[in-house]
Amino acid sequence: MKKIAVVYWSATGNTEAMAKAVAAGAEKAGAEVMLVGVTQFGVGDMVNFDAFIFGCPAMGEEILEDTEFEPFFAQAEKHLKGVTVGLFGSYGWGGGVWMKKWQNRTVQAGANLVMDGLAIENGPSDAGIKNCKLLGCKVAEAI
Repeated sequence: MKKIAVVYWSATGNTEAMAKAVAAGAEKAGAEVMLVGVTQFGVGDMVNFDAFIFGCPAMGEEILEDTEFEPFFAQAEKHLKGVTVGLFGSYGWGGGVWMKKWQNRTVQAGANLVMDGLAIENGPSDAGIKNCKLLGCKVAEAI
């Protein structure tokens, strides 16, 4: 069975709600999914999964959260060459610039990025939840 880790960081719950929907979409597509906060997942755990879907909101000057998620991702990206990856997160302003930077960084690491990163302003609406489920499904189908 395909194994996917949905690894996320959330402060307000918006990105967590997205993570739950992403995981549901991947499960519906037949994958075994581990939904986990970034502080409970280490780079060493990556060997146990076929694909990853990372979630992090935009922070401050349109960057990834810098005390927990960014240090993890800086290490994780060294292990993404040839790996199927999806990205998602929420933002409050700035139009999603952080997501474009994150996408580019992920592709430069050699990952097989599924879809463009999913950026949702504030909390996910019903349509946003549907798009999160679609992302999970597409990642599961890609592996």
